[in-house]
Amino acid sequence: MGSSSGNGPNSNAMSHTDMSHASPSTVLSHNTAIAGKIKTLTGEDAATACDGFKNLGQCVAAAHVAKNLNITGGFDALKAKVTGTGSVSLGKAIQGFAPTANSKSEVKKANKQADNDMKESETNS
Repeated sequence: MGSSSGNGPNSNAMSHTDMSHASPSTVLSHNTAIAGKIKTLTGEDAATACDGFKNLGQCVAAAHVAKNLNITGGFDALKAKVTGTGSVSLGKAIQGFAPTANSKSEVKKANKQADNDMKESETNS
């Protein structure tokens, strides 16, 4: 995800920074647009919602999965599965909550939605 595209030798780190691998709290403090999107998806303050995720992209993707599949227990239940003790991948968590869903396609769809949200928020921030 994005590792092959470089910023080039003349790019200014202040004008465009790749926040996809930064901690969620770091990104959220700089990007209120994505924070608002997360709050809309999860019903929670974005910093609280994303606490425990490795990066913001994972958090946003999980938020989309919870909404797309109407997960029982909502985002918090899904978050507990993917960030808690004995955590599993998002795909495995989907299988547990929605056994009839195609977990691979749902993860792919949620990652695409998350990527779109991140790109959209970069242009609007």
